[in-house]
Amino acid sequence: MSNDTLLERRHRLLGAGAPLFYDRPLHLVKGEGVRVWDSDGRVYLDAYNNVPHVGHCHPHVVEALADQAGRLNLSTRYLDERILDYGEALTATFADEISRVSLVCSGTEASELALRMARACTGNEGVIVTDFCYHGNSAVVAGLCTAFEMPEGIDPRVRTIRVPEADDDPVEAVAEVAAAIASMAEVGMKPAAIFFDTIFATEGMPAVPEGYVEQAVALTREAGGLYIADEVQPGLGRTGAGMWGHQLYDAVPDLVTLGKPLGSGHPLGGVVARPDLIDGFAAKAMYFNTFGGNPVSCAVGHAVLEVVERERLMENARKVGDHLQEGLLALGNKHATIGAPRGRGLFMGVPFFAEGDGKTPAPDLTKAAVNGMRERGVLISRTGRHDHVLKIRPPMPFSAADADQLLAALDETLDSLA
Repeated sequence: MSNDTLLERRHRLLGAGAPLFYDRPLHLVKGEGVRVWDSDGRVYLDAYNNVPHVGHCHPHVVEALADQAGRLNLSTRYLDERILDYGEALTATFADEISRVSLVCSGTEASELALRMARACTGNEGVIVTDFCYHGNSAVVAGLCTAFEMPEGIDPRVRTIRVPEADDDPVEAVAEVAAAIASMAEVGMKPAAIFFDTIFATEGMPAVPEGYVEQAVALTREAGGLYIADEVQPGLGRTGAGMWGHQLYDAVPDLVTLGKPLGSGHPLGGVVARPDLIDGFAAKAMYFNTFGGNPVSCAVGHAVLEVVERERLMENARKVGDHLQEGLLALGNKHATIGAPRGRGLFMGVPFFAEGDGKTPAPDLTKAAVNGMRERGVLISRTGRHDHVLKIRPPMPFSAADADQLLAALDETLDSLA
């Protein structure tokens, strides 16, 4: 079936608004490791998809899924060792203060559950988020997502702050958090939580000033709120600096939201939290998730953790990330249109600017680069407030040789666009 026919069927069934990557949509039929194949048999290096966290179709994960699916799959309202084995292994990767888990099926569900817990346990309603963030797509969570225009609009209980860049005045940045809290107080409201994606991915991965996150969290806690860390994108060793993105800062979250990569392609998410928050919420609400924590999902999640540890993927993220950063810096010396790389480990961003400018975002050039790299066999995407930051977020087995292939494709693409 031709891609044109597939696209026509898709529009008829899903609607023309269902998003796709690339000017020429890609029809993928197979994945293995860090590579995918299209319907014509062409091989692509996947430098974008964090969902297959330990690699596309990792044999250990596939075997765990198939084995448990062939035995039993039920809700969590029966005794089962799988959820306990997995839950204990997962929470062991966090600080002792956050030792309970509630499993769900997606990052959106995790965000909504964390918000419900924060509001129920603090008795407060307000939420502080950055002014260009994304945490999910349910009606409740959409009300605090500022990166995309939603029909629900921004929830009136939400206050926004601008995430600072490394060279911004940290005092002014922290003052915005204080101002958000003061704005809530003016209408008789207090913060239930401050909600941060710990690598600020949607915001373009800025390197925030040292101490900023810690001070923002401290102010929120002084006002009666909690710290929710969104680890859907930076978690599971991706930064190379720790198992979780929040470990980049000296602030232990009260609640952590998990999603996509937790199941390496299988629908799995969760909230890891302080015991008093899990128990406090359970005392006030009968929360039950039919599919969250089912034996198949837990078998998959546990297998993912095992692969991360056995294959030393966090260490790989650090080493390959350093290699990739060096290569990107070298490309910046050659091409005036790209700025210094940002991010950590195997989560890197490269801002594109008007040539010789270094300040004016160039989203059209970035889009052209994304499509140009696809033509050269490398899948990539973009992010940031102006959509001008190349987003590099491959499966974790990405090697130095893979990074070199990416760098060569980017170099060739930039030459062609010059």
